[in-house]
Amino acid sequence: MVQLKTDTSMAAMRETGRVVARLLDAVRKAATIGVSLRELDEVARGVLRGAGATSPFLNYRPRFAPTPFPAVICASVNDAIVHGIPTDQRLRDGDLVSIDAGAMLDGWAGDSAISFTVGSARPADTRLVETAFEALEAGIAAAVVGNRIGDIAHAIGTVCRTAGYGIPEGFGGHGIGRSMHEDPGVPNEGRPGRGMPLRHGMVLAIEPMLIGGGKDAFHADRDGWTLRTSDGSRAAHAEHTVAITNDGPRILTAP
Repeated sequence: MVQLKTDTSMAAMRETGRVVARLLDAVRKAATIGVSLRELDEVARGVLRGAGATSPFLNYRPRFAPTPFPAVICASVNDAIVHGIPTDQRLRDGDLVSIDAGAMLDGWAGDSAISFTVGSARPADTRLVETAFEALEAGIAAAVVGNRIGDIAHAIGTVCRTAGYGIPEGFGGHGIGRSMHEDPGVPNEGRPGRGMPLRHGMVLAIEPMLIGGGKDAFHADRDGWTLRTSDGSRAAHAEHTVAITNDGPRILTAP
């Protein structure tokens, strides 16, 4: 069941989104060669504490997961698509990193993700990351009153497929509000004009995930959380929490 938000509620979610934006900015600045993923998680925890916020990721356990998630960020490196657990793995020159993070503040959730390269970037990785954000922008542009969920999905999928990238089937965006995951689901590929109509007050986490090798195949890592590309190619992930309003889409997790 979709929960429409009032203008007051969307304003409150914007405050949560600001915390998420600050968290991601701090993590990206800290993500230098030699830093561990666990250390990046500690940076994120510090931002949440300073804002008086909590993490919707920590101890989250969906049906597929063998254990609760142990961190406040997902840190996915190179062939990891999403849901990477921060470990003592240290970043190396040229690593492609995706950081997914959320916050809970005054009972409202925010969710966002970025991808970037540490040190010297491969041209192919730069193109992959740029395309992930182009797909996100296309999805957001389609998130207008009168369109449908399928229009967002089609916009994202068109950018990804035109660039020659794969899309992990079954993973995509979602509604968000009092909980991190709410209805409706927002696929990263679909047919325009199909699905639920978009209305003022809907808030969606829109999040394209791209597989660099062009195939859609992926598998779960031994930790039961991390999704990896089956061909070992690199992946990228971009995400914003977006409010659908009569005045157009409003990015709640923008800096």
